[in-house]
Amino acid sequence: MNLLVTGGAGFIGSNLIHHIIERPEITRLVNLDCLTYAGHLINLEKISSHPKYVFEKVDLRDKQAVWETLQRHAITHVMHLAAESHVDRSITGPGDFVHTNVVGTFNLLEGCRALWLQQPTGTARQSTRFHHISTDEVYGSLGAQGKFTESSPLDPTSPYAASKAASDLFVLSAVKTHGFPAIVTRCTNNYGPFQFPEKFVPLMIAQALAGLPLPVYGDGRNVRDWIHVQDHCLAIDLILRKGKEGEVYNIGGECELENITVARKILSALRQPETLLKFVTDRLAHDRRYALDCSKLKAALGWSPAWDFERGLQETIQWYQANTSWLEEVRSGEYQRYFERHYLRREETFAGKSPARLE
Repeated sequence: MNLLVTGGAGFIGSNLIHHIIERPEITRLVNLDCLTYAGHLINLEKISSHPKYVFEKVDLRDKQAVWETLQRHAITHVMHLAAESHVDRSITGPGDFVHTNVVGTFNLLEGCRALWLQQPTGTARQSTRFHHISTDEVYGSLGAQGKFTESSPLDPTSPYAASKAASDLFVLSAVKTHGFPAIVTRCTNNYGPFQFPEKFVPLMIAQALAGLPLPVYGDGRNVRDWIHVQDHCLAIDLILRKGKEGEVYNIGGECELENITVARKILSALRQPETLLKFVTDRLAHDRRYALDCSKLKAALGWSPAWDFERGLQETIQWYQANTSWLEEVRSGEYQRYFERHYLRREETFAGKSPARLE
C-alpha cells in the first residue's frame, strides 16, 4: 500500500498518521498538505524521519502538481481529509471552500481515476481505494428527535457544508459512472490533541487557561455529537481496509451535548468561574442539532466508540496544559515559519513551478 493522506499536517490528519504509520501493509505514507493556517508540521515531528514517511507541500488546487505526486509515488490508496472546515470562515469567505473542497477534491479524484483505471479491467478495484472523509454537516440540522442515517437527504446549511456535500457527490458519481473504488465517511464533531484553536473545544480550553471570556454563540443550546479523534482514526483506518466499495458510513461518538454544557465542563475542570461565559450574537443559520445513526458501521465492521467523553475531555485539557508552547505558537502565527526552518532547502524554490518533493 502506497498511501496518500491529504491534509496530514492538520488536526485529524496528523493524529491519523501517528495511528497508522507502523501498519505493515503500508510501504510508503505520503502526507500531501499545502500548509494553510490550520496545518502545522510540528504535529508530525516525532515521525518526520520515519523511513516510510514523505512530506509533499502541494496544493490540491494545482492539478498538475497533484498528478505528479500521484505518479511519482505510485499511490494505491488515498485518505482524503484536506479541506477548509471552519463554518465561520465559510460564511465570510466561501470562495476558498469552493476552490479547495470542491475543485481540489475533483483534481485529486480525476488524478486517481486516470492513474488507477488505466490498469487492466478489474485491477483497480482489487488493489486501490479512495476514502473520502466528510462531515455530518452535509445533512443539515435536526430537530429535537431522531438521527441522520446514510440515506438521509443532503440539506447543507453553511457554505462549508455545501462544499463538502458537493465533493461527496462527485466521489459517489465516480463510483456509479466509472466503477471508481471509493468510500465516503461522515463524522461528527472531533476533539483531542493538535486541534486548531478556532474550533469550539480548543478555543474554550485556551480561553479558560488564560482566564479570558469564553464566547458561546446564542443561548449555547446547540447540540453536537462529540467523538474523540482517536475513535475517528480507528474507524476510518478500519473502513479503508475493510469497508465496502461505493458505500457511505456514518461515524459518531454517541455523545450528544449542548455547547454550553461542554463549556461548563471545561471551566469546572480548570477551576474557573462560570462568570467567564460570554454569550455572543449567534452565527448565521446556526444548525441546532446534529446526531448520527452509526448502526450500519457497527453491524458491518464491528466498530464502536471507545472513548468516554469525560475521560477524553480531561486528557485533552491536560494535553493543552502540557503543550502551552504549541498553543502560543499557533495563536501568535509563529508556527507558520516551521516549514521554512525545518523543511525548505536552500536549493529548492517554489517560485514558478510545482512544489518540490521533500523527503
